[in-house]
Amino acid sequence: MDLDFNFLMVLIIELVSTAITCFTRGLDLRKETEEVLCPANCPLWQFYVFGDGVYASLSSVCGAAIHRGVITNAGGPVKVQTLPGQESYPAVNANGIQSQVLTRWASSFSVTPTKNVALEAVGRSVSTARPSTGKRPKKPLDKKAGNKDCKADIAFLVDGSYNIGQRRFNLQKNFVGKVAVMLGIGTEGPHIGVVQASEHPKIEFYLKNFTSAKEVLFAIKELGFRGGNSNTGKALKHTAQKFFSLENGARKGIPKIIVVFLDGWPSDDIEEAGIVAREFGVNVFIVSVAKPTTEELGMVQDIGFIDKAVCRNNGFFSYNMPSWFGTTKYVKPLVQKLCSHEQMLCSKTCYNSVNIAFLVDGSSSVGDSNFRLVLEFISNVAKAFEISDIGSKIATVQFTYDQRTEFGFTDYTTKEKVLSAIRSIRYMSGGTATGDAISFTTRNVFGPVKDGPNKNFLVILTDGQSYDDVRGPAAAAQKAGITVFSVGVAWAPLDDLKDMASEPRDSHTFFTREFTGLEQMIPDIIRGICKDFLDSKQ
Repeated sequence: MDLDFNFLMVLIIELVSTAITCFTRGLDLRKETEEVLCPANCPLWQFYVFGDGVYASLSSVCGAAIHRGVITNAGGPVKVQTLPGQESYPAVNANGIQSQVLTRWASSFSVTPTKNVALEAVGRSVSTARPSTGKRPKKPLDKKAGNKDCKADIAFLVDGSYNIGQRRFNLQKNFVGKVAVMLGIGTEGPHIGVVQASEHPKIEFYLKNFTSAKEVLFAIKELGFRGGNSNTGKALKHTAQKFFSLENGARKGIPKIIVVFLDGWPSDDIEEAGIVAREFGVNVFIVSVAKPTTEELGMVQDIGFIDKAVCRNNGFFSYNMPSWFGTTKYVKPLVQKLCSHEQMLCSKTCYNSVNIAFLVDGSSSVGDSNFRLVLEFISNVAKAFEISDIGSKIATVQFTYDQRTEFGFTDYTTKEKVLSAIRSIRYMSGGTATGDAISFTTRNVFGPVKDGPNKNFLVILTDGQSYDDVRGPAAAAQKAGITVFSVGVAWAPLDDLKDMASEPRDSHTFFTREFTGLEQMIPDIIRGICKDFLDSKQ
């Protein structure tokens, strides 16, 4: 009878509460106030939580509830209240969860116990565990698949210089092994490789070589100490450029991470290597151990080398341990950082984080054969970008006096489908009303994505004088956050092209006498988009 009663109470709780997963974030919830039901046995070390009491909305709801003491790891109902964003979310260790520091975030939430009518009526707590149904329990985590909630391609750049020495090198290997095990390596989870930094960098093993913790541990154990100067900058640059290729096991759409272990200080310049890593979309963490002594500081080329090498100088990407002894307590916080995908700010590059709309002149002066050359130009620009549902997106509008959306940003989410759609565009023929077309594209193509994470670009291609004003619509587009490149051919007036282009106008305006000249502009257009993207992130 008691079993049936408990089961009934569980059903009532679940009816009035929304069931969520261990990793549902505050920003995933849609209501200002919502009662949710956290599952039991969530892996505490996988939670990412930012703040204390008031949590940044990218925090795990269940993780925050356990951190706050609202529930235990047995799960249970939680009341979630949406709050405004704030600055300075603190890091606090509570109830087995280490929350992280966050400088600022756009929204927050708080967690409190629910006042569940069913629970108040019986005056006692009710287990959220289902009664036995005679069925076999669910299988534990598939070790071969690994931790699917922590997908990342990680290169551990270990210090093999004379600074660290043989004994501490072995302690470093032990620490890296512990981190590898806790990450949950597997075919569908994190993949890791190791590079040793010394006089010359050596890639010990690639991402593709091992997909189980057991194999990785054995490979780490077999690492030999190389010695030499700690040319960390040289090793970091080499790793960013050579390690994360598809041939070496890197996966598309998965965050690329380099964890640099540094005992003391680098012998070479590390700032340039950090810039290269950011350009390649790699998130650089630096784990520093035994900072330089006062006497050693004179040998350091740049005292602020850590801040200049990491992905962002916000405290998240740097990590210090006082020594290589007693490092076990530092494993879990580092793993939590490496699994916090929303914090991997450098994964966003110009190739995978832009929306590019092409506004194409379909007037009668272009002609069918030249229109085909325009479509080739668009295809060749689009090919340079990583098009996907979570990556870059392409749209195309053709205009005469009228406008026709050939396809929008959400119509095709693979490069193959986008290129096929471009090839299928049919030439309209008619007059030229570029200003109306810019307004149409701003409203109908960019409007639905204006609050999205990608940076917006508009590339206008025209071969003649517009019959309407272009300056006002172009200014409105730029005010809406759209960067405009104007590409003119044949009789397109230079004044109109410059009036449409974003500042600085000279670098956003292109012109060629013949349609065959469009091909030569492709590298400059791509470079211009990437430059604007990087400038916007400064």
